[in-house]
Amino acid sequence: MRYFLEIAYDGTRFHGWQVQPNALTVQEVLEDCLSKVLREKINTTGSGRTDTGVHASEQFVHFDSEQQLDPQQVVYRLNRILPDDISVRNLYLVPNEAHARFDAFARTYHYHIALHKNPFKRYYAWYHSRALDVEKMNEAAAILLKYEDFTTFSKVKGDTKHYRCEMYEAVWRQEGEELVFTIRANRFLRGMVRLIVGTLVDVGKGKLTVQEFEQVVASQNRSKSSGAAPSEGLYLARVEYPPHIIARST
Repeated sequence: MRYFLEIAYDGTRFHGWQVQPNALTVQEVLEDCLSKVLREKINTTGSGRTDTGVHASEQFVHFDSEQQLDPQQVVYRLNRILPDDISVRNLYLVPNEAHARFDAFARTYHYHIALHKNPFKRYYAWYHSRALDVEKMNEAAAILLKYEDFTTFSKVKGDTKHYRCEMYEAVWRQEGEELVFTIRANRFLRGMVRLIVGTLVDVGKGKLTVQEFEQVVASQNRSKSSGAAPSEGLYLARVEYPPHIIARST
């Protein structure tokens, strides 16, 4: 039987989601705890990979088990043994062919910029002391919806087969003492959101005009993008699936 597990994590002390040698990752810790709770070897597949220091307020993974699991019991037992920076929200029985990565039709990321220095936000937002032109940043962000090829915002050593993404939303909003960027698409390239944010911030600082930003996007040239924004401000916020896999009211 196949199950989807909904989790959240603080990525500060982890070297990203995916298991890798000689580094602590979220996947490694989760699989170890799942195997202990279910008393069988469990391997997971995530909806996507997050890099070192990146957080997830909603991440989904799938795994297979011969057991008929009680969702409440599994969630309770997992949360008892998982470290404080990983939590389990829900467990869903799904069709056997369901896939956490390939069946997701949309993903949403949030990026947080702190407008005032706050020691309690140092691992959860990028502190930016200079005033940013949010109106110009939103003009530039809207341009992203016109394009499908995001080679400009891809990592050189990525293993992706193509650089096309269908963009649904890209907008900045001020929420209290933070600027929050919401970006939603069918898929994202590795490092893409942080490169977009870094380049949009250059628009906000006046280093790039809105027209120059569009030229950067259209160039399909990785060297034209600005430096990547720091990892601590980035959150995987939502992963969406067809209702026959996971039915949710919101």
